[in-house]
Amino acid sequence: MIETGIPKLDEFLGGGIPKGKSLVYYIQPGVEGEIFGMQTVYNTLKKGGSCVLVVSSTIPDIVKSQFKEYGWDIQPYSSRFFCVDAYNPLIGAPSNEKYIVPKPDSIEEFDKIISDLLKQLPPSTIVFGSLSTIMDLCGEKEAIEAIRRWNKMAMLYDHVMVYNFTAWPYSEETLHSIREELFNAVISIGGIAERVIFGQYFGILKSDWTREVRKSMLFRVLRPGGIKLYIPKILVTGPFDSGKSTFVHALSTRAISVDRLGTTIAMDHGHVDYKGFSADIFGTPGQERFDPIIRLLSGESMGVFLIVDSTNPTDFIRAKQMLEITKSYGLPYVVVANKQDLPGALKPEEIRVQFSIPDDVPIVPAVAKDRIGVFEAFEVLIERITGRI
Repeated sequence: MIETGIPKLDEFLGGGIPKGKSLVYYIQPGVEGEIFGMQTVYNTLKKGGSCVLVVSSTIPDIVKSQFKEYGWDIQPYSSRFFCVDAYNPLIGAPSNEKYIVPKPDSIEEFDKIISDLLKQLPPSTIVFGSLSTIMDLCGEKEAIEAIRRWNKMAMLYDHVMVYNFTAWPYSEETLHSIREELFNAVISIGGIAERVIFGQYFGILKSDWTREVRKSMLFRVLRPGGIKLYIPKILVTGPFDSGKSTFVHALSTRAISVDRLGTTIAMDHGHVDYKGFSADIFGTPGQERFDPIIRLLSGESMGVFLIVDSTNPTDFIRAKQMLEITKSYGLPYVVVANKQDLPGALKPEEIRVQFSIPDDVPIVPAVAKDRIGVFEAFEVLIERITGRI
């Protein structure tokens, strides 16, 4: 299996792409999707594989410099990485690449180079940086027939074929062939607007070697860093002195609090980078006069941490009030039973009974000041959020 290196995608694909299979990243226009092919190239090289990148929309040197923007050094893998230059000949410029398509607007010339390459190379990952450009230069029907031949040859010689395709307004016949016929797997990459949240997502439209996973994942592109799964806003709420600020700071790679005499009087704001996920988290003050802030933030959030002081059951009434504010928006939530290290701390199941929390709502024991349980709670909430996307 060839791993793409895209967070969660390899898990959805049952470990990656089997040899002899083909996959297309089906990208909506305007979405930053070309990086999916680049990240697949880099991860293949990093894992010890050989890779060929077919460059048709810009010069190979520019593409190589783009790897550096994402913090990916491909120089150590130069013996296992080659570019097919299908751009410099188009503009009449010289090329230093090993593989060159002399007439990029001729599908016959393209076919000859790719076919020879597939026969000559040991099993490799072949990534097309822009299948759309090849179609524009050579014709839609001609390119589709060539793809059929290349994919059949890949099966014969144990190569993995990966294509970036931007779904410009081609003929419906062409788009149908891309989505339904030509490839073993189709990964949809698009943009969404959810409430006031604008983001990008990817999801599996088709995969013939694993159970199809219809849920999608939000992502953002970081420089450096590449593709990170992205949760735009997570709310941290709970009664006064339950440990919300401590939780935000324990979970965050960077965090800011506005305090007065040791008490949060505005909002905590933190950012989390963990296991391929990137998330912004916002903590609210616990006093009732700040409830309008909770309502405002809940309306724009994708999930909620409710922090309770396990040693202070008298605060559970207030916690329940705060939870009702956020639940009115139908958000997934996790209860964090903080201060489990202190005498008299109630266990999660005791809290469930006193708080009348449904059995399907997770309660995670934690000691936020020692960073115990905070990342476990994050993983549980992320799983609940992504299960709804």
